[in-house]
Amino acid sequence: MKNTVTFIAIKVVIDTNIVLDLFVFDDPESKQLKSALLDGLANKQLTWLSTQAMRDELERVLAYPKIMSRMAFYKVSSDSVMQQFDKTVTLVESAPKAAWVCKDPDDQKFIDLAVQHQTQLFSKDRAVLCMAKRLQSAGVLVHLPSHFT
Repeated sequence: MKNTVTFIAIKVVIDTNIVLDLFVFDDPESKQLKSALLDGLANKQLTWLSTQAMRDELERVLAYPKIMSRMAFYKVSSDSVMQQFDKTVTLVESAPKAAWVCKDPDDQKFIDLAVQHQTQLFSKDRAVLCMAKRLQSAGVLVHLPSHFT
């Protein structure tokens, strides 16, 4: 009898601040998540879901003067960040508005997508983190990047 192991791909949604931590600031709190992303993507065990609106937000944030100065300090270009983003995400259609509403409207698109696809959601935004228990009932696990498992 042949034993087979079935791997279930983990789906994740990652907010813009965490993307900056991953690809601009190389934040120590995000190192495990970054490593898991790269390994999981290579092994097809992880799918990072994003939408065009999320991509547009990242591109807009990278043009903020404060972020541009940090990128210069870390010797990172917006083009390189966008290339890393594009090669690691799976773009999907925007999700319909979820029943769970975030106090910060900028974060709603991440919640909507996570709820639609029942993913893990990585954020350090208080408005999102305080919704963790409510979102768990929708099949969404909310994590800080340091809590990746």
